[in-house]
Amino acid sequence: MSAAEEIEPGLWVRGFTPPLKLADYKLVAFDMDSTLISIECIDEIAAAAGRKAEVAAITEAAMRGEITDFAESLRRRLALLRGVPESALETVYNERLRLNPGVEAFVAACRAAGLKTLLVSGGFTFFSERVRQRLKLDFARANVLEIAGGQLTGGLVAQSWGSIVDGAQKRHTLLETALQLGIDPAQTIAVGDGANDLPMMGAAGLSIAFHAKPAVREQAMLAITQGGMDRALSVLRD
Repeated sequence: MSAAEEIEPGLWVRGFTPPLKLADYKLVAFDMDSTLISIECIDEIAAAAGRKAEVAAITEAAMRGEITDFAESLRRRLALLRGVPESALETVYNERLRLNPGVEAFVAACRAAGLKTLLVSGGFTFFSERVRQRLKLDFARANVLEIAGGQLTGGLVAQSWGSIVDGAQKRHTLLETALQLGIDPAQTIAVGDGANDLPMMGAAGLSIAFHAKPAVREQAMLAITQGGMDRALSVLRD
């Protein structure tokens, strides 16, 4: 793979010469945790159980690619959340969840250029549906937490597409959505930060790493290491 070139402080490109035309793309897919939003929701839920350090360590290892089985790492973390009250989710959303800088501007630019928008997350629908509505995204897919008696069971609810959004499911969702829209995968953009985003980033026409782990930055076509997501608009012009 070609070496990355820093075209502006904290803005790296690999394998192409900017600018690119944003309107040449038809679909943009976003990871959620640490990409659209500033937190890892599962780590913040774990804080309610007094297990944030333990869960966060597993999350970090999974995002760095040190744990290669994302689904198993998620099951391990979920098991530690058994018994957390459902009310903790609302607390995390209200008190901890914030959009990352530049996200609203970048999403608005994509929408104005005619792109459809997709959120595909290894996190949870409790948060992803709220983020989808807040950003007015067209599509979303995430994991569904199982709740019984007002508490997390430590499990997930199976859906028609499966039970866990892992790297393979992210890639499948990107390609499935492109097919439904009648567009070529080369007309898609994928934005992420963790190792489980690499499969969808590899399938997209343009991959963007946003404040990402080293393994992700090293494979992305565009990497933003400083500033907001709207810095991508220095490369993607109207």
